Amino acid sequence: MTAVSERPVVSARRLSEVVGAYVALTKPKLVELLLVTTLPAMMMAADGWPTWRLVGATMVGGMFAAGAANVFNCWYDRDIDRLMSRTRDRPIPSGVVSPRAALVFGLVLAVASLTLLWVATTPLATALAAIAILAYSVVYTMVLKRRTRHNTVFGAFPGAAPVLIGWAAVTGSLEWPALAFFAVVFCWQMPHFWALASRYREDYARAGVPMLSVVAGPASVGRQSVAWAWATLGATLLMGSITPVLGWAFAIGGGLLGAWYVAESHQWLGRIRSALPDRPMKLFSVSITHMTLLSIAIAIDVLV
Repeated sequence: MTAVSERPVVSARRLSEVVGAYVALTKPKLVELLLVTTLPAMMMAADGWPTWRLVGATMVGGMFAAGAANVFNCWYDRDIDRLMSRTRDRPIPSGVVSPRAALVFGLVLAVASLTLLWVATTPLATALAAIAILAYSVVYTMVLKRRTRHNTVFGAFPGAAPVLIGWAAVTGSLEWPALAFFAVVFCWQMPHFWALASRYREDYARAGVPMLSVVAGPASVGRQSVAWAWATLGATLLMGSITPVLGWAFAIGGGLLGAWYVAESHQWLGRIRSALPDRPMKLFSVSITHMTLLSIAIAIDVLV
């Protein structure tokens, strides 16, 4: 009797684990970070709050698009994921989800994303989402990631695409403020990801992936991160100066956040040069907080 009564509990637990595994394939934390930049881009384009219908469709469509690209990444990288301590427990290497099921799931997400964006937003937003999916899953993951140290720079293009998708969903076009915001997110990604890759450089080396932290010395990675952090600050100030809906509040807030990012990148480089524990994840954490607060500053400046 006990065994029979426990079957529904075991079945429900198994279902929960499978659903959780499919969600994990989409890398929800990364998707969340991408969506953080979509909404402020939409608000700048609309000079206020867009309709709830448009916001919902764009955010859900963008979530599906980013999720699809990440699923394809997990499907293709399943061989090297088994070699890396950070990724060996992902659903495919651990055997929870089969490669074929993951591929089908990614295709379903991609189709759902593009269909929703086509019906509820604009053709340009839909086209940009399709390009972003292909750029990340094919150009970055399948072509460049294992072949060049510059893979992160190429991967930053689809990483910043949600800004353009959000703007295009509102206006059906792209304008200079959207491109300036794209530049901010693009430049921001290099210190952000190189810090993470430095933390897991042994993993990437074991898998044979030529991340910058694997093929270049720590000081070189630190110097290049500093340069891109300065570029992030410069792009932020440019965005503030050419975007009519943004005022002094953003100029000051964005400038201070950019300066904080620059300062932390310099501190990381200083720790490297001093042969101290370099603590790259501190810069990684600062980068996430920086982008989150910058997006909030944009939203506040547009609405107030």
